[in-house]
Amino acid sequence: MVEENLKLEDLLSRTKNYDKTERIDNVTIIGAGVMGQGIAQTIAAAGMDVRLIEKNSDYLEKAKAALSESLDREIKRWSLTQSEKKSILSRISWNLDYEKVEETDLLVEAVDEDFELKKDIFKQLDDLVKKETIFVSNTSTLSLTKLAESTGRADRVIGMHFLHPVPKVPLVELVKCLHTSNLTVEIIKEFAAKIGKTPVEVYEYPGFVTTRAIVPLLNEAMYILLEGVATARDIDTAMKLGYNFAYGPLEMADMMGLDEVLAWMETLWKTLGEPRYRACPILRKLVRERKLGKKTGEGFYKYDNNGRIISE
Repeated sequence: MVEENLKLEDLLSRTKNYDKTERIDNVTIIGAGVMGQGIAQTIAAAGMDVRLIEKNSDYLEKAKAALSESLDREIKRWSLTQSEKKSILSRISWNLDYEKVEETDLLVEAVDEDFELKKDIFKQLDDLVKKETIFVSNTSTLSLTKLAESTGRADRVIGMHFLHPVPKVPLVELVKCLHTSNLTVEIIKEFAAKIGKTPVEVYEYPGFVTTRAIVPLLNEAMYILLEGVATARDIDTAMKLGYNFAYGPLEMADMMGLDEVLAWMETLWKTLGEPRYRACPILRKLVRERKLGKKTGEGFYKYDNNGRIISE
């Protein structure tokens, strides 16, 4: 009993007074897609250095251009200045390999919702980075515990489920797996506050809070469209004006990426078995046609180069 009390006192002491080795000053993000770009922008805007890693030069160049254009749109809206854009981009380095990741304090995977891909990334990097590095997954539906068990640092693995658009949504879900230590939670809470996010602690479960709640709404809106009850624009207008939503459900799905939404639905359908998570046929059709929403210029709506809706 005395030994257990000593361990508890030591943990509490470390949690409140962790030294500089536990601070997060530089971050590595694997995956420079929409979410990776948003996370990188948010962290860089908070004054930290970010390393963004992509699998090939084409994806990397497209990501660079997309982030620059996104920041330019914010400048046009008067929500960002040219000097702020320059400052953000100066803190982001773009890379094609894992070189120089050894000293990163926080590693974030923001790749597709594919368990084997995420597991392979964690396994590869486990031996490359320092033992203090915390591993973060941005998964919204997959098992964080299984991901953690693919590493030798299961107590330092945690989920940070950001919502799109990351720079604008002030929330992040902190997902604790079976092995996540209290110290890791406290460090990530402080990090979340530093980048301007309000952390909500959730336990590992498919969909957590936000994905599990929003997916049935998106799916039902798609069925309403499929059944010809109303147009996409009228469905979204009804929900925006009727329930004070910033975006209607179909525009929201386009923003999230229809391939991502379908992946969430399929995982929730498979793991929970509830009919409300069975994807609407119209969503499957759009994904087959590679009409994935804003990122491809067409989904439930068509978009111009600035991401504005031009037609249904």
